[in-house]
Amino acid sequence: MKSALTRRPGSGYKLADAMWGYFFVAPVVIGLAVFYAFPFLQNIYFSFCEVDRFNRSSFIGLDNYREMFGSAELYQSTGNTFLYVLLTVPLGIFLAMIVAALLNSKARGQSAFRTLYYLPAITMPAAIAMVWKWIYNGNYGVLNEFLKLFGISGRNWLNESATAMIAVAVVGIWSMVGYNMVILLAGMQGISPSYYEAAQIDGAGALACFFHITIPMLSPSIFFVLITSLISGFQVFDTIYMMIGKTSLAYESTQSLVMLFYRNAFDYGYKGYASAVSIYIFVIILLFTLIQFVAQKKWVHYE
Repeated sequence: MKSALTRRPGSGYKLADAMWGYFFVAPVVIGLAVFYAFPFLQNIYFSFCEVDRFNRSSFIGLDNYREMFGSAELYQSTGNTFLYVLLTVPLGIFLAMIVAALLNSKARGQSAFRTLYYLPAITMPAAIAMVWKWIYNGNYGVLNEFLKLFGISGRNWLNESATAMIAVAVVGIWSMVGYNMVILLAGMQGISPSYYEAAQIDGAGALACFFHITIPMLSPSIFFVLITSLISGFQVFDTIYMMIGKTSLAYESTQSLVMLFYRNAFDYGYKGYASAVSIYIFVIILLFTLIQFVAQKKWVHYE
């Protein structure tokens, strides 16, 4: 005889049993609807409206989108965001993979090193930005003082267009390596040692094992950190906002799309225009995510 838990709905369940199920999932469903679904749909509507500071809206059609795509600031911010992603995502994943491979070996102090590498991932972005801002300070920053020891004159790293984005990207890479390292390390530890044993019997070296066993078997984890890193990169805001002041000469060359959204929504009060910018960001992230999900069929190998 089948137990009550294996019976099909309608054959043995009572209405009260089904209601209990709906009762337990209701908080999550209501929370998602109120805090995610409704704001998202409202944001789409606001992108076609002129919205004042009290969220009173008047429909204006595609005017916000026409103004947005006719603005040079949008394309400047888009280029800055793409540059940040190109600087941080590939190098960040590569370094995380190297660190994960080193920590996956049998060495002393593994737990301590894992903790040290992961600390930036759990540190408040505002605190990270403030510390690095002092490091990059052009007058008495630690970096310039260190360069003076080798006879190299320092620069005002966060106030020059040529160096500001690179300086911010270094902080972004430093912040993401720890989180990606944990994901990749977990993937490496899930690879069966029998693959390496068989390869060593055939005469394969450490590099051959890494490129022909570790990376293919680790491809699902690499795919995950690639998706999350891309999304995080396109949404970069707090690091740049805290490190690059509005009076900085490098402000225009470092302003990201989310910063453009923030300025229009909260500094200027153009909420309708800001909503259009946020939809633009959403579409970019969606397109890149879809491309990755289509492309992963060719290079991600699941056991």
